[in-house]
Amino acid sequence: MVTEVIKMNIIIKLNLHAKDNNFLQSGSFPVANSEFKKDPDWTAAIAAYEWIQQIQSEHGSSIDFRIDKVVYHGDIDITELVKKVKPIIQDDLPF
Repeated sequence: MVTEVIKMNIIIKLNLHAKDNNFLQSGSFPVANSEFKKDPDWTAAIAAYEWIQQIQSEHGSSIDFRIDKVVYHGDIDITELVKKVKPIIQDDLPF
């Protein structure tokens, strides 16, 4: 039996700094409803982190890149949580 993952969208706003410029971006992102109900801030932080990684890869890394502020649903500040997200590296080496 296949279980369908129910998604919901959250609105995330980023204030970032790169290449001597400050910029604001916002977007709507799907997250698993069940994960959001368990820990909404952490679920939003992961979505924001993934988006920031995508922005960095599309626009190139900058020595002065920094995350100034991250909010979701208008005013819920998750900046410090986003800074704590670390990528999960799959280690499937046989040793």
